[in-house]
Amino acid sequence: MLSRKDLLYYLVRSGLKAEHRNSYLGYLWWLLDPLLNVLVFYFLIVVILDRGGTEDFPLFLVIGLIVWRCISATLGSSSGSIMRYSSIVSQVYLPKSLFPISFTLTQLFNFAFGFVVIAAFLAWFRVMPGWEVIFLPLLIIIQTIFLLAIGMILAYVTVFVRDLENVLQYVTRVLFYASPIIWEGGRLPPEYGWAVTYNPIAVIVTSYRDILMYGNLPNFLGLGIILAASIVIIVFMLWYYSQNEHKIIKSL
Repeated sequence: MLSRKDLLYYLVRSGLKAEHRNSYLGYLWWLLDPLLNVLVFYFLIVVILDRGGTEDFPLFLVIGLIVWRCISATLGSSSGSIMRYSSIVSQVYLPKSLFPISFTLTQLFNFAFGFVVIAAFLAWFRVMPGWEVIFLPLLIIIQTIFLLAIGMILAYVTVFVRDLENVLQYVTRVLFYASPIIWEGGRLPPEYGWAVTYNPIAVIVTSYRDILMYGNLPNFLGLGIILAASIVIIVFMLWYYSQNEHKIIKSL
C-alpha cells in the first residue's frame, strides 16, 4: 500500500478537482453550505417549532452540521469509489482498497474548510475552547479511521449490490435524525436513549461539542471502542480485498 502513495496522492487530488469542476463557487460551498444549513434549521426549530433552547444554539447547530456533512459525504462517495473508476480497475492492476481510502482523505481535506466556519461562530459567540482542544487532532484521526473502515465495507459491497448507493441515502437520513445533529441527546425519551449511547456518530459529534463548546473532555471510552473496532475492520478489509480482487474485476 505504501508503494502506491503517489497514486493515492493523485486520486485525492483528482477527486478534489472533480468534486468542484462544474461549480462556480468551488470550495466556497464548504463555507456556504453549513451557513445555509444553520439558517434553515434555526428557522425551522427556533422560529417555527420554538424549541431552540440556549442562545448559543446556532453554534451547537453548526458544529453538528459540519461534522455530519463530512460523515455523510464520506460514506456517500466511498460507497461508489470503486465503481467510479471501474474502467481503470478492469484494465490496470491496482489495489482496490486505494479507492475508498482516497475518497475518505478527499473529504477530510474538505472538512478542514468547515473549521473556518466553526472558528467564526466560536468568535461570534465569544466561546474560547479550553485546554481540551489538544484532543481535537486525536478526535479527527479517530473519525477518519472510523469512516475509512465503513467506507471500505461499502465500496466492496456496492460492487456486487449496486442498489446499495440508493439505500444508503435513506440509511444516512435515519442516522441524521437518530444522532444529536440538530437536537441535544438528553431530549430523547429514556426508552430511546440507546440511540445516542450506542451510536458512534453521536459519540463523535458530542465529543466535538465537548471540546469546542463546553470545555469538557471527550468520551474517551466510546472513542476508544470506535477506534479499536475500526482498526480491526480496516485490517480485515485490507486482507479481504487482497483475497477477493479477482471477484471485483469479474463483477465490473
